[in-house]
Amino acid sequence: MQDASPKRSAQADAQVHLTGGCQCGAVRYAITDEPLTAASCHCRDCQYSSGGAPAHALIFPAGSITLLRGSPKEHRYRGESGHTVMRSFCADCGTPLFGNSAGMGYDIVRAGSLDDPEAFRARASLWTDSAPSWHHVDRSVPHFPRNSPAP
Repeated sequence: MQDASPKRSAQADAQVHLTGGCQCGAVRYAITDEPLTAASCHCRDCQYSSGGAPAHALIFPAGSITLLRGSPKEHRYRGESGHTVMRSFCADCGTPLFGNSAGMGYDIVRAGSLDDPEAFRARASLWTDSAPSWHHVDRSVPHFPRNSPAP
């Protein structure tokens, strides 16, 4: 996605590894690559988009997401990192879906939007300095006060 929206396709051309969508079913997507990593992010931006909790997400190479149905709403803003962030969500039910950070070269998929959320296993905790005292920061995985090195 590299600061772009996911590609559209009636059917994914490559082998599909994961699928997901929103709560109401208006948006469906497929992912054609294996995740580079998975992380729980505690930054304020993720807290806002999740209603207070950390964001649990899988990180994929840019261009891994294919929209199968629907048109998610996109919101762009300057994140805590200083990069332009794009977050997409269902315009009907509000489910957070996926996004990217300009120039970073990867797509970020929210674990709760996966058909099989068990596919998520955190390999890192990010922006732990922004976590409120009531967030659980998993210290059994690498944890970073701000962003981690690129996946």
